[in-house]
Amino acid sequence: MDIQNHYPYHINIFYNAEDGDYIADVPDFKYVSAFGDTPEAALHEVLIALDMTIEVLQEQGKPLPEASYRPAYLTE
Repeated sequence: MDIQNHYPYHINIFYNAEDGDYIADVPDFKYVSAFGDTPEAALHEVLIALDMTIEVLQEQGKPLPEASYRPAYLTE
């Protein structure tokens, strides 16, 4: 799985101290998120979820969301 295939969608990865896991999400896709024991595992899982979501939307003839999310440090 190649992360370049998902450009221009931004992926957030952060540590959840409460659960001791890493969480990855794709802000442009409201319900696409995943978790893992490491940042790499969370990224791998969220890319699977993103692939599946994109595939379903395309099969249903629905448009993909426009890549609009930009982290705060890129909005200036």
